[in-house]
Amino acid sequence: MIRYTKTTILAVALLFVAAACEEPVQEIFDGVTPEELANSTEPALIDVLKASAYQRIIGTWGGHNSLWSMHEVASDEMAIAHKGADWEDGGQWLRMHRHQYNANEQSVNNAWAYCYTAIGDVNLLIQQNPNVTALVAELRILRALVYLWLIDAYGNVPIVLETDTDPTPPTRTRADVFTFIENSVLDNISELSTDNTKTTLNQWSARAILAKLYLNAEVYTGSARWADAETQIDLIINGGVFSLENNFFSNFVTNNENSSENILTLPYDENNAGGFNIAQMTGHYQTQATFDLQDSPWNGYASLEEFYNAYEATDARRNSFLAGPQFALDGSPLTDDNAEPADPDGPGLNFTPEINELAPNSLRQAGVRVAKFEYRVGATPNLSNDFPIFRYGDILLMKAEVMHRQGNSAGALTYVNQIRSRAGIADLAMLTDDILLAERGREMFAEGYRRSDLIRFGKYNDAWWEKDASNPSVNIFPIPQIQRDANPDLQQNPGYN
Repeated sequence: MIRYTKTTILAVALLFVAAACEEPVQEIFDGVTPEELANSTEPALIDVLKASAYQRIIGTWGGHNSLWSMHEVASDEMAIAHKGADWEDGGQWLRMHRHQYNANEQSVNNAWAYCYTAIGDVNLLIQQNPNVTALVAELRILRALVYLWLIDAYGNVPIVLETDTDPTPPTRTRADVFTFIENSVLDNISELSTDNTKTTLNQWSARAILAKLYLNAEVYTGSARWADAETQIDLIINGGVFSLENNFFSNFVTNNENSSENILTLPYDENNAGGFNIAQMTGHYQTQATFDLQDSPWNGYASLEEFYNAYEATDARRNSFLAGPQFALDGSPLTDDNAEPADPDGPGLNFTPEINELAPNSLRQAGVRVAKFEYRVGATPNLSNDFPIFRYGDILLMKAEVMHRQGNSAGALTYVNQIRSRAGIADLAMLTDDILLAERGREMFAEGYRRSDLIRFGKYNDAWWEKDASNPSVNIFPIPQIQRDANPDLQQNPGYN
């Protein structure tokens, strides 16, 4: 895991696209002057440079009210129900769930600012160190990863390079951004290491970027690229570097640095790289006693009943949820003395799959909670679990999908059944689009891909619990209004005001 010591000042100016109201962040590195950093070829100094870029990428990905939250709450995996006095939040999460989000949503702007702040950091480092070939190559691919998140969420976005000086960069088409991402990776991948570094980019994680890009090419550009996706996937599989963990949850424990399955992770750390606070986001207030958490959770995110019930009873991955009666660390039953009189479970804390309503009076205990990541006993609000951005289990399911879409469903079953076997459930005898999407859901729950998967499989606009059928215009989020106010050259996405 990356660790940071900071004593001597190096001021890193941040490039904000239409978000210049914040103060620049100062990164302070031990014993390194700006002169030593500039154009350095020393490996240790290059690592210092990279660390500042990756630290920004870690950012708020795993926290509330940004990109991950949007992907999850807009999908059929989770909801943040309005519980009387709690979680009304101006109706933002109700609109996100119902696909009624607008350009003024706080989360939509937060995610945009998160991505472009990271791009600004990367661009500044490239600009300051143009002759450090390997570093520049890695940073350009890191920037491409952020643009992959942007093209998926917003579709049409500005492309900002280290050489650009335009303070109001114009919107570029989704197809243009697709080509930029593709070329950024292809032009620089040979400079990357083949080492299994996990928390920094290498050739394997760069190929995973391409695989994800090509997997969604039809959504992004209108033209499918299944064979190109399969080429990148096969290079990862045939490289022999990664393998499925015997225990599915080994990928999500607190000390998961040595997972044989995780390809690229965000190395969260409670002391040095905070921001991953899923235990706070999903736990009931009394869940603090279950894990002796240092702070009380917020009682927010819960899984939808239909999604939870899609797991077979014997599926090991069903333990990705806190469900049923809840207990303190010492085994004593937990109670919620403020449970609503209408709660059929009474004060005894019991997470039921059914959520009585989305708003305005969702029961405090309603909904099973996210437990895919280990909650260390005594954990702070900032967890130390590394968050997998790319994982070998996902790569195998991507392999199955591209084979299935190219007419080889029988071959695809081999890969799907590897995943099911690890979960302790029977092999499938046939494969359809719906079966494959459901299997992806069970495997990839809470990892930030469900919204993209639903769109690719043509299901995102379907009706589900407390959500009517939605218009395809919502398949990309609006360009935040605050950004358009600052940059008149940003064009709003179709379907939004």
